[in-house]
Amino acid sequence: MVVPDLAEKIRQEVVAERYAPLFRVLPERLFAPLASTNRMRYWTLLCALHARRFGPEAPLPPSNGFTMTDIVREIVQELQDMGAWDDADDGFGALASGTPLNIQALAIFHRLKDCGWIRVDKVGVRDMVTMAPAVAQFATRLIEFAHTGPVFVAGKVRSIEANIKLVLEEGADGSTLQEAAQQTRALMEHVRVAGTSVRDLMTELSGQQSTGEFVRRFFEDFVVKMFIGDYKELRTRDHPLSRRQEIMAMVETIQSNEFVRNRVLAWYASKRAPGDELRAKALLQRDILKIEELSRIDEYLDRLDEEVRRATRMAMAFLDYRLRAARPLEELVDHAIKAVTECDTEYVPATPFPAEEALCGERLMLPKVPVERAPPRALRKQVMSPTQEARARLQLKARNRRLMSPPILADLIRRQLNGREHMASTEFDVCSIENVRAFQSLCTVSAAVGSNSAQLKANARLTVNKFKILRTGVDAMPGEISHVAFDIATPKEGK
Repeated sequence: MVVPDLAEKIRQEVVAERYAPLFRVLPERLFAPLASTNRMRYWTLLCALHARRFGPEAPLPPSNGFTMTDIVREIVQELQDMGAWDDADDGFGALASGTPLNIQALAIFHRLKDCGWIRVDKVGVRDMVTMAPAVAQFATRLIEFAHTGPVFVAGKVRSIEANIKLVLEEGADGSTLQEAAQQTRALMEHVRVAGTSVRDLMTELSGQQSTGEFVRRFFEDFVVKMFIGDYKELRTRDHPLSRRQEIMAMVETIQSNEFVRNRVLAWYASKRAPGDELRAKALLQRDILKIEELSRIDEYLDRLDEEVRRATRMAMAFLDYRLRAARPLEELVDHAIKAVTECDTEYVPATPFPAEEALCGERLMLPKVPVERAPPRALRKQVMSPTQEARARLQLKARNRRLMSPPILADLIRRQLNGREHMASTEFDVCSIENVRAFQSLCTVSAAVGSNSAQLKANARLTVNKFKILRTGVDAMPGEISHVAFDIATPKEGK
């Protein structure tokens, strides 16, 4: 039989494995003041304390913290500009109207202390007040969320692309790839919920009674403070989002290039999952999948476009209705009725009715006549002649023979070495088109190795994979293909 407390503890551990253990990091009663009747006043106090004492913009605090007197004085200063508090929620009368501000400040101080927002430590004979690092970080996140403005996709995409380039070209570790994955997930989440935010805003605006208030909020909250700041430029050719295919190609290179993948995987194995290679591979694959979600951004943008068009149509219909409703039709009708009832029964001068029939068949709108259009013609199919097809196949075959990629180059080098560990460039056989293209690529790698550019050297290492190219000459030497002499070597095991 399992003890109830032990069973509850086991259940909590199981849940913590599936979901983020929030209350292992934050105090359990942290949200109590923000869920009370005085939540707006508590939030104002917390923002003030965070800005003046515990936040990143506050002056450097003492190493032991602030005295209790300093914090209570800050609370008193904020209470002077506030209205009456509701003391029923707190369960005591310290916040009742007419209570001295010092007593109210002490009651609020102890409430914040009991809920975990501030921490009191005994230093000698004095009580020193600090804010736990996790609570201070959480407060910073809340304040940043409250001040969230429009997101600019261009900056996010540039940052993601720059981080992935660092992984490929500069040899950055897995932390750079993880940062790119987190930025991609945050960007996709913001674009995904932008459509819902537009819909919620229009639902809120539809309840506005005043036409002026509707116009003001529509143009300020929807047009000026758009949820995506560069929404109008998203579909342009110069926008960084147009390079998402290049970003996907770089991610594919990280996965396919064994040298880069092993380097990034080594960071995950040492920092994220020490001693667990399978978990490190799973974490790496998860971050790569997050970045690959960028290819689905068109689906979210199409949905956002539809929501924006729908919101615009709703706003135009609302404004059109309000403008039409603003005409004094009731006054015109009342004036006509009064003119008819007050005039002489034998003669009705200046009646509001027209001289002819108000409604007749000639005044009705004519029915729409459907216009029959000719059916579209069938698409013309272009059939290649046998000569054109043969020429196209030859061109494709010639292109494929000239194509040179790192795996193909490594295979040709392995064939040329034929089990040897070292080989001079003059021994390279250029009897076929593939060998000529491989030799040209090796000459390019040799020139990059001999340069002073770290980026060119990094790209050269990616091209030749595990092989080493050592430049041995300075001047070009004649031959079937003139070049600067170099050696091809196979790295030793473990190097």
